[in-house]
Amino acid sequence: MRARPARRGTAVAEAIVARPLAWGGGWALVVGVALLVGAALEWPFGVITSLLLLLIVPSAGATVVVLLATPRDHLHDRGSIFGHFFVRYVTLVAAFMAWSASVVIGAAISTAIQLEADGREDELVETGFTIMAALLPLTVTVLWAAFIVRCAWFLARIRGWRAHPSRSEVPDALLAAHPEFRRLVIALANPGLLLITGLVSSIGLIVATELELVLT
Repeated sequence: MRARPARRGTAVAEAIVARPLAWGGGWALVVGVALLVGAALEWPFGVITSLLLLLIVPSAGATVVVLLATPRDHLHDRGSIFGHFFVRYVTLVAAFMAWSASVVIGAAISTAIQLEADGREDELVETGFTIMAALLPLTVTVLWAAFIVRCAWFLARIRGWRAHPSRSEVPDALLAAHPEFRRLVIALANPGLLLITGLVSSIGLIVATELELVLT
C-alpha cells in the first residue's frame, strides 16, 4: 500500500525528465492563471509577489543545486576566445549603461527632492529617503534579472541548452545515491527554462511594484 505514492512520485519525476520544458510551461500556465485571478480579485501585493517568485522555484531550485555542486574549475577552457572577449565586451557596455543611467537618475532624484521640499531644508532628507525607498524594489528586481541571466549563462556552459544533454560538466558525485532525482534536477536546471521563468517573474515584479506605488 505504501509503494503506490512512491511509484506515482517516480512516474511524475520521469515525466518531468522526459519533457522538462513542457512541464515548466504548464507550471507557468498554472501560476499565470493564479495571477490573473489575484489581479481580478485584488489580492494583496505580498500574495502577488509570492506567486511571481513561485513561478521560478522549480528551475531556480534545481539551478542552485547544480551550481553549488559544480566546482569553478569545470568552467576553465570551455569556450572560444571570441566568446571570452565578447562576454566581457557586453559586460563593459552594460556597466557603462548602468553608470550613465545612475548619473541621470541621480540628477532626477536631486531635482525631485528640491522641488518636493520647496526650500524646506528640514524635509530634504526625509523626501530623499522616501524616493530611494520607492526605487529600491525596482533596483533589486533589475539586479535579480541580471543574476538570472548570469546563472543561465553558467548553466549553458555546464549542461548545454538541450532538454536532455548528451554530455555535461555536472559532477558525477551530485546525488549519486539518487540517480532518478539527479536526472530530475539536471532536467529542471535548463538555462532556457530559467531564463523564461526568471525574466517573466522579474517583469511581473516590476509591473506589480509600479502598480502598488501608483495605487498608494
